Amino acid sequence: MTALSSRTRLGVALGVASLVAILEFWGGIAAHSLALTTDAVHACTDVLALGLALFATIVATRPADRRRTFGYGRVEVLAALINGTILLCATALILFEAAQRFRAPLEVHGLLMTSIAAIGLVLNLGTVFLLLGNHRGHDHAHNAQGDVNMRAAMVHTLGDALGAGAVILGGIAITATGREWIDPALSIFVALIIVFGVLRVLRDATDVLLEGAPRGIDASDVRRTIEQLQGVVGVHDLHVWTIGSGSSALSAHVLLDDRRLSEAGVVLETLRECVRAHYAIAHVTVQFECEHCDPNGVIICLPERSGGA
Repeated sequence: MTALSSRTRLGVALGVASLVAILEFWGGIAAHSLALTTDAVHACTDVLALGLALFATIVATRPADRRRTFGYGRVEVLAALINGTILLCATALILFEAAQRFRAPLEVHGLLMTSIAAIGLVLNLGTVFLLLGNHRGHDHAHNAQGDVNMRAAMVHTLGDALGAGAVILGGIAITATGREWIDPALSIFVALIIVFGVLRVLRDATDVLLEGAPRGIDASDVRRTIEQLQGVVGVHDLHVWTIGSGSSALSAHVLLDDRRLSEAGVVLETLRECVRAHYAIAHVTVQFECEHCDPNGVIICLPERSGGA
């Protein structure tokens, strides 16, 4: 699949998620269902995830410039922090309203609530299959960022599908039993799902801004891997951090044994390929040092001479 195809699929998925959110907000108001309104907020998390994924595929193509030498990947992180904070505030209001509903329940139209949630479930499942088809057809030549964004978008959409399924069951239970407390109880359940997802987003965004090591990468393990390379004696001042979604960087001082500068170039290329293969780190900056270099050794690269000596 081409990058344009990925953008098109993400754009369609974003439009569907926005439609689900609007539909469920309307249904929540019409049916007096706090659970359906809460699931609409949950749908907003899908809009956030898909919007960021689409934004990342666009921003990733922008080249670095004189002021932003690493590119624009962290604009996505800032957007995630802002949107995550807004969603947390919205969820807090929902929990407050749920507490009020327990004290003074409102009559909920269970049939309308179930119908709207069922439409949302179908649309969400359609979005999942749309993204899944893109994921399966994803060309391995694409960078890791697109793959990560697509998987994250699928997880968010699946979560919203589960929330819609829970609202459907709640609507059926309310219609069958007439117990209005089911609606605020269900809204609390969906709100907890939202909080769990948003906290993960905020945690990952904060880790990026604090220059933390990318998730799944242990700096000590990276150090041991580099030290096992032939010619490497030791590693210090090792830093591994995230530039943006799916884009990691590494810098380090690497101590070499006594060898020619031309041989150090081979070590550098081996090191870059190693960390790229094991940790998907593409930005590698290394400063070589030699603790016990032979002062009489040749440490410069001489140009090849044509003809005889």
